[in-house]
Amino acid sequence: MTPNRQTGSGDFDLTMDELRVVARYVVRHAQDVLHVFERAVPDDPRPRAAIDAAWAFIDGADRTNRQRVASVDAHRAARSAPTEAARLAARSAGDAASAAYLHPIARASQVGHILRAAASAARIGEIAAGGAAATADALLERSRQEATPALVGVLRRYPPAPGGSSRVARLMSTLDRALRETADRSPGPTTGGRAAASDRAGTS
Repeated sequence: MTPNRQTGSGDFDLTMDELRVVARYVVRHAQDVLHVFERAVPDDPRPRAAIDAAWAFIDGADRTNRQRVASVDAHRAARSAPTEAARLAARSAGDAASAAYLHPIARASQVGHILRAAASAARIGEIAAGGAAATADALLERSRQEATPALVGVLRRYPPAPGGSSRVARLMSTLDRALRETADRSPGPTTGGRAAASDRAGTS
């Protein structure tokens, strides 16, 4: 396994272990909605390749050009996807691969690399439920519960996510606020995560 070295210079330090925590959180959400893209575009392997690249890094491989290329390819797949839900699913896969390169720069824009996939998954669920906001709220709550203290610790090094005009941006801001408020109320560990044995389901 790669030594737990720090990333390059920035406003603060991020270790490889911390980047893997972020990548794991992102890829779980991307993996949950990958089928939405693959059902819409069954012959395009790029988002799945991005998820596989993310898992390679999470499992201990060095971050390499594999993650960069897979992320770009998945985002290209997102741009050509036929529906909003499929676009969001492919973009989430790209976000999972690029999480290995989260920048240690204190800018609110970086929060998207941590939480956008969770917000996108909530939006996809909302779309599937006919636009029911309660579905998105429930999925955001699940994402809040799954965030580990280590994940929230990384998140809080960045400024809060700005609200935006898109539904995903608003959902991301809601999740960001909930995670910070939870950490403020309770300094102890939070309950989080699905069983490790289920993490890799659907990736092969």
